[in-house]
Amino acid sequence: MSAIVTSLIVFACVFGGALFGMLLRAVLPVHHFDDDTKDVIKLGMGLVATMTALILGLLIASAKGSYDTQKSEVAELSAKVIFLDMTLARYGPETKEIRNLVRASMEREIDRVWPKDRARAPQFGPGGSAASPYEKVLGLSPKDDAQRSIKALAFSLMTDIRQTRWLMFVQRGSSFPMLFLVVVVSWLTMIFISFGLFAPRNATVIATLLFCALSVTAAILMVLELNTPFEGLIQISPAQLRDTLSLLGQ
Repeated sequence: MSAIVTSLIVFACVFGGALFGMLLRAVLPVHHFDDDTKDVIKLGMGLVATMTALILGLLIASAKGSYDTQKSEVAELSAKVIFLDMTLARYGPETKEIRNLVRASMEREIDRVWPKDRARAPQFGPGGSAASPYEKVLGLSPKDDAQRSIKALAFSLMTDIRQTRWLMFVQRGSSFPMLFLVVVVSWLTMIFISFGLFAPRNATVIATLLFCALSVTAAILMVLELNTPFEGLIQISPAQLRDTLSLLGQ
């Protein structure tokens, strides 16, 4: 389910709770609205609102941390690919084929994760062709100590690049249990029911509750979008990797 669809469901639950509270006010007996009852409900909902704010803050922090981690991994991947190309260039002209393979591999990876065809879903996980330049580096035959050192460095960089790509793959999932989101939405719905329960029926109140529901829904949408950094409205830009491609082979 997409983040936008989930957010619309959240909005329906939260704002629907406010409207349900208004309808509930009309059918409950009058003694349910005495001062003592109101005080107890306000205290209870204040406790729930505090817990909701804490959990929602944790969800945003967790999703933002996951997003920043993946973004830094993309930057790290870009830097390592450039350094690998420079290292192979220092080895000698016999690495030209390997450098071309590295460039082609990067082009494929960018197209797989950020496809030009918007109808095609992103594909995660390193492709099978990634091993080709890796094996080519292993097949190099150094002629002196300098080339042996460069080959060892290139081999290390290739290993780091493959590891980073796998990290990007395994870390792309949810950074928080979905149960957290269900609990937060349930608490928000209860809070908005209490708002509607004691709110007068007029356009100003309904507009205020609508704005509040949109605000908390936007917070939930932000959590969901940050948790899917390679797709959706808030996604990591491929600009760094595309800039890297322009530097390869120089």
